[in-house]
Amino acid sequence: MAETPSTMLPLGTIAPAFSLLDTVSGNIVTLDSLKSTRATVIMFICNHCPFVKHVNKELVRMAHDYQKKDVSIIAISSNDVEKYPQDGPERMKETAEEVGYPFPYLFDESQQVAKDYQAACTPDFYLFDPDLKLVYRGQLDGSRPGNGLPVTGKDLRNAIDALLAGNPVSKHQHPSIGCNIKWK
Repeated sequence: MAETPSTMLPLGTIAPAFSLLDTVSGNIVTLDSLKSTRATVIMFICNHCPFVKHVNKELVRMAHDYQKKDVSIIAISSNDVEKYPQDGPERMKETAEEVGYPFPYLFDESQQVAKDYQAACTPDFYLFDPDLKLVYRGQLDGSRPGNGLPVTGKDLRNAIDALLAGNPVSKHQHPSIGCNIKWK
């Protein structure tokens, strides 16, 4: 299991626009149609990564906790599906339904969106303010497969809570660690 860290896109970066297939609904959706007026979380995940599987329950819990507070949660998979067919759109839909993702699970076939966000690993997390300026990027929390730490979502939750309360988000942020994005 190769460990790849986030590249840590500069804070203040405006969220790059996208138009992608939502594998669950079958519709093409855009960032503008999915963003929130309070906070928008964009995460790069995939089906097969053990780091993502390790946090899946917390991703669902977190989405249930924050969607009712008008926080938009969006998942994107950008892996090369020729080499990793388990990460293709049909299997993404199956995974979303099996795990119970309450958020859109988008397919970045060209991998351009991952490049635009400088995503490096799965999972990789980005939090944007109401103006779509980046205020947090990095890890969900310190838990990794096999390190014995509980999955709490503490780092991302603290950032979301600060943003919702109108407080500054701590600039002390740790990169996520996960499987590298499988580039074509």
